Amino acid sequence: MDKQDNIWAIDAQHEKVKSRMAWTAAIFLACVWVVVTVGPFVFMVLNSFRDKKMMGRQGVLHLPDPWYFQNYPDVITNGFFGYFFRSVIIVSISLVLMLIITACASYPLARMKFKLRGLLYAGIVAMMSVPMHVTLIPVYQMTNSMGLINNLFSLLGPYVAFALPMSVFILTGFMMTIPHEIEEAAVIDGCNKYSMFFRIILPLSKAGISTLAIYNVVGMWNEFAFANTFLNDIKVKTLPLALGAFKGEHSQDTPLILTVLTLSALPTVILFIVFQDKLVKGMMAGAVKG
Repeated sequence: MDKQDNIWAIDAQHEKVKSRMAWTAAIFLACVWVVVTVGPFVFMVLNSFRDKKMMGRQGVLHLPDPWYFQNYPDVITNGFFGYFFRSVIIVSISLVLMLIITACASYPLARMKFKLRGLLYAGIVAMMSVPMHVTLIPVYQMTNSMGLINNLFSLLGPYVAFALPMSVFILTGFMMTIPHEIEEAAVIDGCNKYSMFFRIILPLSKAGISTLAIYNVVGMWNEFAFANTFLNDIKVKTLPLALGAFKGEHSQDTPLILTVLTLSALPTVILFIVFQDKLVKGMMAGAVKG
């Protein structure tokens, strides 16, 4: 018994050592990840509060001394809000359209049985493998033939179309986790397919829809290739194109360019901070079978 107890004690000690090593490795990797992800943002924000002459005299990782706030009024009074509001308009409309189409497409794919359902779903999933920039030239030609070049709403088609495959894939999987007993009870109460969708499935899918909204708004907000190709007139350019405009006008003023980057990234950062709980709940709810 004494030998057995000793063996158990040694095994327990080994398990404690392994656990401590695992936690140490996890904490170290987490710290590295924080440095890699947060470091560039801190660098960008700190140097946006410097004068362009200060960057040559001071280290870029030191706190500004003194703090220089004039970059922000200079950027704002130089047409920044025009770019900002145009981005808000096109991203908001694109996001609403995308979510409506995604919900309407995901419901029959997840809850109904019909011919070619599997083939249709497989086709939608296959579209996820098509790089959006491969279609840049044909989409440009089609947009040009419709006379929509230099029209802000020319971005609606690409933004919605390329967000749909992934969104339908995610939301279909999410809706599949909703118990069928809920639908059966609703049918007994006289609920038809339309009422089922709007009163039961859609409210129960709020977490998944919120996740899709946050996920897609970042991509639409930062999209550059289609906006740069379709919008040549400065009066219709969106926020990602503002960097090019400011860089051309203030090519030697790095702090001013970093100020534009900070203001451009701020809305998405705030969005994640405010809705991070909904994002996590949506991801977890979709990953667990209901």
